[in-house]
Amino acid sequence: MTEVSSLTGRLLVATPTLADPNFDRAVVLLLDHDEEGSLGVVLNRPTPVGVGDILESWADLAGEPGVVFQGGPVSLDSALGLAVIPGDEGPLGWRRVYGAIGLVDLETPPELLASALGSLRIFAGYAGWGPGQLEDELTEGAWYVVESEPGDVSSPSPESLWRAVLRRQRNELAMVATYPDDPSLN
Repeated sequence: MTEVSSLTGRLLVATPTLADPNFDRAVVLLLDHDEEGSLGVVLNRPTPVGVGDILESWADLAGEPGVVFQGGPVSLDSALGLAVIPGDEGPLGWRRVYGAIGLVDLETPPELLASALGSLRIFAGYAGWGPGQLEDELTEGAWYVVESEPGDVSSPSPESLWRAVLRRQRNELAMVATYPDDPSLN
């Protein structure tokens, strides 16, 4: 097998032509990417379910809008916490993924992380790809790969994240941000 260049910590931004409804206008943060496959969470799919409804002890620490996000179509009955923690050292119960972004062990007492948290978001489920599957989708042009920023995880306007991420690109991708939701209406 050929060596896979890790995309961990980067964003997958769905192209306007991606046909899978699970990923329509999705922005996915890759948490793991290697020769064994890829795992990420969709950052821009808030649900109507409040964090307190499923993880009451974490509700006060979750950033606005304070709801659970649908992280992807896989394992929707499991919860995953992502937090931005500035600095070099993270607290017990947090594992750095990329830069200041890391995974929170939701079994850890929240008070152990509370003072260190820059932001926290809870996701139900995740997006996953088997070995070579994401690379095939990239070759087919299903995704744009761009750099992430720590604020992407806790965007106060998750519904507009797709356009915002594309708009900040310094190349032709910035123009894609203006792609209409339904081109047939033009």
